[in-house]
Amino acid sequence: MKVIWAIIYSEMGVKRQHCMPFGAELTQGGKVRFRLWAPAAYQIKLLIDDETPVSMQAQGAGWYEWISEQAHAGSRYHYQIDGGLFVPDPASRYNPDDVHAASQIIDPGAFDWLDHDWRGRPWEEAVIYELHVGTFTPEGTFAAIEQKLDYLADLGVTAIELMPIADFPGQCNWGYDGTLLFAPDSIYGTPQDLKHLIQSAHQRNLMVLLDVVYNHFGPEGNYLHCYAPQFFTDQHHTPWGAAINFSNAASQTVRDFYIHNACYWLEEYHFDGLRLDAVHAIHDTSQPNILEELSQAVHETLGAQRHIHLILENDHNTARYLTREHNGKIVYYNAQWNDDAHHAFHTLLTGERDGYYADYANQPIYQLGRCLTEGFAYQGEISDYRNGQSRGEPSAQLPPSAFINFLQNHDQIGNRAFGERLITLTEPAALRAAVSLLLLSPSVPMLFMGEEWSAREPFPFFCGFHGDLAQAVTTGRRKEFARFERFRDPAARNAIPDPCASSTFTMAKLNWQIRTESPHREWLELYRELLAIRRRMIVPRLSNACHGHFEILSEHALQADWQLGDTVQLSVYANLGTTPANLTSLPVGDIFFSSEAKLDQHLIAGILPAFAVAWYLKEKYESI
Repeated sequence: MKVIWAIIYSEMGVKRQHCMPFGAELTQGGKVRFRLWAPAAYQIKLLIDDETPVSMQAQGAGWYEWISEQAHAGSRYHYQIDGGLFVPDPASRYNPDDVHAASQIIDPGAFDWLDHDWRGRPWEEAVIYELHVGTFTPEGTFAAIEQKLDYLADLGVTAIELMPIADFPGQCNWGYDGTLLFAPDSIYGTPQDLKHLIQSAHQRNLMVLLDVVYNHFGPEGNYLHCYAPQFFTDQHHTPWGAAINFSNAASQTVRDFYIHNACYWLEEYHFDGLRLDAVHAIHDTSQPNILEELSQAVHETLGAQRHIHLILENDHNTARYLTREHNGKIVYYNAQWNDDAHHAFHTLLTGERDGYYADYANQPIYQLGRCLTEGFAYQGEISDYRNGQSRGEPSAQLPPSAFINFLQNHDQIGNRAFGERLITLTEPAALRAAVSLLLLSPSVPMLFMGEEWSAREPFPFFCGFHGDLAQAVTTGRRKEFARFERFRDPAARNAIPDPCASSTFTMAKLNWQIRTESPHREWLELYRELLAIRRRMIVPRLSNACHGHFEILSEHALQADWQLGDTVQLSVYANLGTTPANLTSLPVGDIFFSSEAKLDQHLIAGILPAFAVAWYLKEKYESI
């Protein structure tokens, strides 16, 4: 697949357009070219601005095309399949009236980009802030996020990550039910609004990452089954819908669709990177597979011009996708969300053992140490939760930057029946210790919106379906928890928030007013302090960081070391429990963070107090 994009410099600014073999494209002659792949249809008509439909010309191999002299930016259009159903463009750049209505022609050149000098930021500088557009602010729009950018930059994050924004049905959704993958959802604003947000972020030296879903389409608003069933395969299944056809007959067009989607967001919208959701649910036996081909297309085109960062969520812990060359150059993907680290942290902090936490119940402090110093906790070991299957690949050869660690994210909060945040599940002192351990570790840290001021608003699962689908989703959501002792009683399950109720969405909206009140103010000060220390003491030394090693001090305490380049050793002593731990060796180097006054004196005496964390740097020239 050949990737083509256009960058045009004008007196007003830069024009950016990603050229694609499908969708509605404005031509240099002022016309509009429409292209649709519909291999199962015998006739495709195009309806523009409610005028008389015209029959599109068959081009062979399932393609239909029409070049219009009347259509223009702002025109609405539908495709009619075999004289019956009217459908939106699967490559629509915008659908102002939701996924079932007409698509709108967008002129990418109408936006003047003023960030032509932006080259992004190196991956080692990444501190990620995950947010959901609809609940991050009261307004729930791209424009409202823009008003919070100064706050985020002052906090110390360097990248905001938007949960999926591809057009979904209804007025609210987590975003993983998108069906028009090139169209930002209109409930959040226009394409211009999104571009303005990204440009404003770049002006504040903030990267913007986007969560994309390439393993399935949502259950409502996907019409591809009607005219392009070759998009899907019956040979594989996902928990959320039909699996995408990446390796069977006609799969090249499908592969091109997703590779273009990735390049489209990165070029036309100038995103700095993508997080690919649940790639373990992508089934592809091709060589190279779609994950490899996509990363290659990005690195060889856009990645040659600026820093582009590709991130995976992968329950299989496939370390080879995170491979580096000898010079440190990334081969495929920058990093993976490290669920293992979260699960070990969570088990230590809450004592929970249900569900997938059962795999971390025996030695969570060992698994946390392994995550901090080697990447994955599961590197081929047997997972009881996964019915005795082995999980993962060796990862100790990878640098810490290949892993994104976190205490909370949308999944780990929202997968709970009531969407409770961690602050409501554990002792504040234990959580403070965990935050101090997370934010100064060499791996890339990630926060979930509001975490920094200990927001207590839940983040339950919500969506905007109606009718029978809504009832099925609500019933299915509550049925998921029937295996838990707490929800064996049907009455207890019925108390779980209805995902399709507007109140469930509303309760997830952040309350920004409380961040200046105690104890929220003190939490915010802690996060700012730690991120400032990270920026000053850790980030400048990360370019050649190596994996480390660790030692267990007690059931809730550990000591870990990392080599940062040739000259610096980074060490941490952390106790997440209520009982002091004895050290096996005394700290070396200079202490640059301690969670409490005079902690260094306790450590010199060989004692690590409860809920205590201390960080040290030792230069090579220092004597032990």
